[in-house]
Amino acid sequence: MIYYIFKHFFADSDIPGVGVFDYISFRAVMAIIFSLIIGIIIGSMIINFLRKKQIGEDIRNLGLEGQMSKKGTPTMGGLIIIISILLPTLLFADLTNFYVIIMIISTLWLGLIGFADDYIKVFKKNKDGLSGKFKVVGQVTLGLFVGTAMWVNSSVVTNAHFDRGDANGSSSELVSEHLNETTLDPVTTIPFLKNHEFDYRNLVPFVEDVEVRNVLGWLIYIFAAIVIITAVSNSANLTDGLDGLAAGTSAIVVAVLVILAYLSGNIIYSSYLNIMYIPDSGEMVVFGAAFLGALIGFLWYNGYPAQVFMGDTGSLAIGGIIAVFALMIRKELLLPILCGVFFVESLSVIIQVGYFKYTKRKYGEGRRAFLMAPIHHHFQKKVIPENKIVLRFWIIQTLLAAITIATLKIR
Repeated sequence: MIYYIFKHFFADSDIPGVGVFDYISFRAVMAIIFSLIIGIIIGSMIINFLRKKQIGEDIRNLGLEGQMSKKGTPTMGGLIIIISILLPTLLFADLTNFYVIIMIISTLWLGLIGFADDYIKVFKKNKDGLSGKFKVVGQVTLGLFVGTAMWVNSSVVTNAHFDRGDANGSSSELVSEHLNETTLDPVTTIPFLKNHEFDYRNLVPFVEDVEVRNVLGWLIYIFAAIVIITAVSNSANLTDGLDGLAAGTSAIVVAVLVILAYLSGNIIYSSYLNIMYIPDSGEMVVFGAAFLGALIGFLWYNGYPAQVFMGDTGSLAIGGIIAVFALMIRKELLLPILCGVFFVESLSVIIQVGYFKYTKRKYGEGRRAFLMAPIHHHFQKKVIPENKIVLRFWIIQTLLAAITIATLKIR
């Protein structure tokens, strides 16, 4: 809103400072500031409302240290995150930008799924919440929508990598030489390989017809989008088990995605790093900044000891938003590294369940690979203080973030 006011009503005026709204960096800074302030102010209001309505977490005793002291803590705090994302985005982002539109729709859709789950648990007193199959259907629907939208929208193009050495002269000459060399292909970034690019059509090399191969490539991309959104959303949901764990870990992930969006959306920086240039994706930086500010603002109340839990309203949403964001900037194949904490949390549950079933068949009695899953509860069972577990997971996530950025130059 503010962006449009200054761009359309004051663009030709002599008012000092009006031009700063043309800069993504300025609007991103404003977005993160506003999201932080909104999160802190609205957070207090929402927490007080939840307390008055006695909307608290119903804790099941699992024998974990300090667990029962959390009983009655307000939940559904994910509303704080969602509001803190959307308001600054509406104020400072270009709302005609395809990528921003997709991110807003994704945020609302995932937030609605999580809210429905929390509503059933809290108000309907059904501990199971929304049926798992309905959650998956919602995530699959979003993946289908995002993947198809990327396919059919002619403005969603990429520019194959190019070296600065390919262009003789200034940066402006480099831009003019390569700006029109864009393609509408199902390509993405992949670490460690030459040129850092992967074409989904390479998975069907046996198809000779160009048009059929292109269609199959996009269909594979859509399938990948469905799997990635579902996996990351559910992984973030599993990670949300300790005060500040999911929010802090996600904030580090989002910070890296914002950096990658800025680099990919800038033709000069992308050419310098020899990575894929994605026209118009720079506007994602504004959304990402609002997302980052919202997560940090939520930590104001969610840090140990938590005054509010995000619930599925937050955890399902933040994981899905991260996945969609990565898909938009063609960095989804970096997520296994970048979201390594999420990945390990999910893997620990898969191993625990699989090992239990295997040993029950073989020995007649189920055995456990971990003291408890997800793995953060395994460390709780070892009587490691909760805040220390969270801090160590943050450190590990920071290391994974650094490795992810380093992959841009490792090939």
